Amino acid sequence: MTHTVSFVGLGAMGLNSARLLAAAPDIALRAFDLRAEALSALEAAGGTPCASAAQANQDAGYAVVFVVNGRQAEEVIFGAGGLHETARPGLVIISCVTMLPDEAAAIGRRCRERGWHFIDAPVSGGMVGAAAGTLTVMAAGERGVIDACRFIFDRICKRLMVVGDQAGQGSMVKAINQLLCGVHLAAAGEAMALAERAGLDKQAVLDVVGQSAAASWMLNDRGPRMAAGDFGSVTSAVDIFVKDLGIVNDVARAMRFPAPLSAAALQSFVGVAGVGMGKLDDSAVMLYYPQPEQGGRQS
Repeated sequence: MTHTVSFVGLGAMGLNSARLLAAAPDIALRAFDLRAEALSALEAAGGTPCASAAQANQDAGYAVVFVVNGRQAEEVIFGAGGLHETARPGLVIISCVTMLPDEAAAIGRRCRERGWHFIDAPVSGGMVGAAAGTLTVMAAGERGVIDACRFIFDRICKRLMVVGDQAGQGSMVKAINQLLCGVHLAAAGEAMALAERAGLDKQAVLDVVGQSAAASWMLNDRGPRMAAGDFGSVTSAVDIFVKDLGIVNDVARAMRFPAPLSAAALQSFVGVAGVGMGKLDDSAVMLYYPQPEQGGRQS
């Protein structure tokens, strides 16, 4: 049996996941993105490029949304040229978008009102995980519907974690995940910047702390780039953590929950992005701390 699947959002991670789906013999993938080069790359991988989300969704039983934020997700589902224009009853929408839990819950309600199923399924694993099909998916929705989508999830992720049955719960778990990722990465950047300020060999420091109780996944993954000063090979940009930690702080504020560590980490990323370095690899968060002998870092 061949499933027709629409896919909207061919960014750095989305395109890699879409390629894996396009290669599956039981999936006919139809995709839309605003960038012609992304559509060309998808076509080369075996997918069908389309001129709008509505066209991509023609005759589809499943739709994967992989855009940047909640506003974009709402637009591609309900806006002009959106999925709604061609959606048939029972359409399953899988949202891999990092957004506010309240945004996901609201989109889920609107989908239910139209007779569609909505799975709140943000992901973790970055470009590398998307390319390898080893993402972690934090899915919330009807269990039976999630199970029916395993032919999609099995292609794009290594771990499918069902974290709830209500839209918004997946996004809340993603916010907690990003809180820890952002704090760990900001702490790693501070430590490596301090090593540099002290005139130490950063790689030697990394070799020590990366094998001690101070180690973290973020330190060992981003640390080599910090030690080498290689911030141009981007796997995830500084701007992504400006967005994601912004979501964490918005959630905390709405819940009247103190989150001082994530707030401090956010300022590190904002500080780097604010001087023109938001498109660099997120390991560039260490550049928040200027080195006196260089008179401060410039973008």
